[in-house]
Amino acid sequence: MNQTLPAPEFPTSVDDPPPTSRARTALLKRLADVVCLPSSRVNAFERSITADVLVDMLREAAPGERLKVARRLANLSEVPATLLRLLLRDEIGVSGALLEHSVSLTDADLLDCIRLTTLEHRRMVAIRRGVSEVVADALIEFGEIPVIECLLRNDTARLSHAGLELIVAGTRGDSRLVATLLKRRELRPSHAYVLFWWADVEARRTILQRFAVSREVLQEAAGDVFPLAAEEGWQDPLARKALQFIERRQRNRAAIDKSPFDSLEAAIAVAAQDGMTRETAEEISYLSGLKPTTGSKIFSDQGGEPLAILCKATGLPRAAIRALWRALRRPETEASGEADPKLERVLVTFDMIAVDRAQTVLRYWNWSLSSALTPALVQAIRDNDMEALDEYSVPQRAAMLALSREFGR
Repeated sequence: MNQTLPAPEFPTSVDDPPPTSRARTALLKRLADVVCLPSSRVNAFERSITADVLVDMLREAAPGERLKVARRLANLSEVPATLLRLLLRDEIGVSGALLEHSVSLTDADLLDCIRLTTLEHRRMVAIRRGVSEVVADALIEFGEIPVIECLLRNDTARLSHAGLELIVAGTRGDSRLVATLLKRRELRPSHAYVLFWWADVEARRTILQRFAVSREVLQEAAGDVFPLAAEEGWQDPLARKALQFIERRQRNRAAIDKSPFDSLEAAIAVAAQDGMTRETAEEISYLSGLKPTTGSKIFSDQGGEPLAILCKATGLPRAAIRALWRALRRPETEASGEADPKLERVLVTFDMIAVDRAQTVLRYWNWSLSSALTPALVQAIRDNDMEALDEYSVPQRAAMLALSREFGR
């Protein structure tokens, strides 16, 4: 994703009335000259004192005069902190010269600028080369779409896991960032599988193509653990939950003995005939190896692609999608008699994804949308407590992001 980022627009010059004092102009130039001298010509203390005098003058100087000084300092590798702080907090026409070109700015300088200036300043910071995770997190916290978009387009910026979660959460109400976000190399399946629920058609296709990975490596690594867990009667809850995510079999065979239906296919056939009731939806979920929370999320999704994931992961035929579509009372054809485009898109999704990859997506949804729902997490979702994400595990955070709409009312 190599692309040239457009710099935010700011004045290249600042118009001022003609200076009333040639002495002031000359003195500002001389003081800037001293600050710019190499360390072989001026020591740190002398430079610091000169900077203090210059700062005092610049506070009352005209914008054009401050701009001239900022341009002089932009190419220095070391600038006194007091001078930098003053100029970085200045209007964008002045501070932009430093934000665009200066290599001497530290994370502390940038954080000070981010927190005490304007959106245009933050945009300038977002397009700087080599933006660190700390600086990126500070930019993201403001929730400003133009700034975050510049940050996401900046290939040299580094984004933290927590920062990405905040961006993912922000896309629920504003989808403009989704396409750019999906191109970030830092994005992980835990982000993408949650983002899927409110993503548009193209974004969902991208997520399934890029993040629907195989669990073959995990299955090989844990192959000898399954017999050990079985010998212990699956008593360890942590091992049992993790192995449920890893195992190849998707359907819950034990659920058949308790179900009023002979099979998953039979439950879907009844639903197609009589309509999807809450009880039938729960049985289909149990037979598919899912918790009812996950099943409810899948059946209520308006796009329909999760139905394709469910059917492919459980080994159901293509016709099962039509049966579930009919059970949910969704139109199979348009008024013109042509096939419903949503249904056709779901069928294409079924054809494009492999069984094991569909199982990975389905298992992750089930893991994050049900197993992670502790009482504390439910309360956090109700409180919309996005700032408390660090207190929860990865699947818990995924559940918070995906279910905050359902539980946050």
